[in-house]
Amino acid sequence: MKASELTTVLSALCTQKVPTFLWGAPGIGKSSIVKQIAREKNIGFIDLRLALMDPTDLKGIPFYDKESHSALWAPPAFLPREGEGILFLDELNSAPPSVQASAYQLILDRCVGEYTLPDGWAIVAAGNREGDRGVTYRMPAPLANRFVHFEMEVSLEDWRDWAYKSALDTRIISYIAYKREHLFTFDPKSDTKSFATPRSWEYVDSILKSKIQDTLLLQTLSGAIGRDVAVGFLSYAKVMERLPDISEILENGKGEYSEEIDVLYALSTGLVSALLANTSEQRVDNLLSYTLELQSEFAVMIVQDLQRNGVSMEHSKVFEAWVRKFSYLLA
Repeated sequence: MKASELTTVLSALCTQKVPTFLWGAPGIGKSSIVKQIAREKNIGFIDLRLALMDPTDLKGIPFYDKESHSALWAPPAFLPREGEGILFLDELNSAPPSVQASAYQLILDRCVGEYTLPDGWAIVAAGNREGDRGVTYRMPAPLANRFVHFEMEVSLEDWRDWAYKSALDTRIISYIAYKREHLFTFDPKSDTKSFATPRSWEYVDSILKSKIQDTLLLQTLSGAIGRDVAVGFLSYAKVMERLPDISEILENGKGEYSEEIDVLYALSTGLVSALLANTSEQRVDNLLSYTLELQSEFAVMIVQDLQRNGVSMEHSKVFEAWVRKFSYLLA
């Protein structure tokens, strides 16, 4: 299931307090989706990495109560006491069985030891698949049956929408559009430590913004996305030097055209990023006018990217001409 679909489904299930489990390869944004849902609902969010915990971290530490002459459990301070939110149990199937047992009680009964999870809190768990080269323990059937399970897949369209909204470096968005197989290069059969994932491309954005000197850039990027992908990305980045003047196109609706595919990918992404940074009706009209003479697949890609990012153009007379010319591609 794609990230956009999962966001819709998980949001509804969290409202109903239905426990859910997200499966997926490392680095594809499982925790980011859950955090985004909490942010959009304006509720609390607590991320517990169960693989790093001991059983007592969840259940608490026992102590002797003089009044009742019995042993009680002192619940951990990091668990919520009130309000609404999402308790995210990350790496659940990477946790030792003893920790899973404590989590099972929390999930099953919404309480563990002396602690009770407030009614306003939902439980979402996540983990890597057993074949993903991570340390995992087979989840007991009774525990697995307490969840509604979803497997998250990598979606180029969802990633592009997120990348535009997050203002990732234009070169990254453009390169992934051109070389889409490099968005996610994880191979569970390979021993390579560095590989490209949506998360590692976010690291690339930070590396580029850190202004590391050019002589060290290849080695640094290789540490995030692997050498082959890093070489491809840096080679492609040089294409940006051959782009038509993007500001001229957006301000006047005129500019040079290219027949080179790599340049067209870079130009399309650059135009969308520049327009989203400063949107006006005139700039939208100018961009649409320019795309009327652009290769059809790139004209359509630009408009679809803008529409997915909330740019309205249906009122534009230029858009009417655009639809007449490219309607056969939209059917």
